[in-house]
Amino acid sequence: MSIKFIEEERRKNKKIVFTNGCFDIIHIGHIELLRFCKENGDFLVVGINTDESIKKIKGTKRPIFPLEERKKILESIRYVDIVIPFDEETPINLIKEVRPDVLVKGGDWKENEIVGADFVKSYGGRVLIFPYIHGRSTTKIIEKMEML
Repeated sequence: MSIKFIEEERRKNKKIVFTNGCFDIIHIGHIELLRFCKENGDFLVVGINTDESIKKIKGTKRPIFPLEERKKILESIRYVDIVIPFDEETPINLIKEVRPDVLVKGGDWKENEIVGADFVKSYGGRVLIFPYIHGRSTTKIIEKMEML
């Protein structure tokens, strides 16, 4: 259903933007990333790691919030049009399905490290990097909370 909906938007000549992440504890860095995404297109698709996927990447203490809560929070943000969970450690299969016009990642990534960048560029899509907001990361927030 999700991919069909995205294709309907594409047929309306909407520019599809894709970003992804764990979005475990939403903070201002996430909001600014999503705003940046929406400024660079018409329809924002957010890929979100499932709980199992996050455990593989971040360890057994994560995620803090379960998938359904993280998904509902993202869906409530005005910049986001659709949220699609993915089980893999990377979103490459989802990126290949969505075929975004614009792929966006945060500034903690270099373009040559961004999963799907080569694929998106292969059909004329753009890859954008949102400037990193220093000190704003879920990991840093968790570390700070553990010190309380």
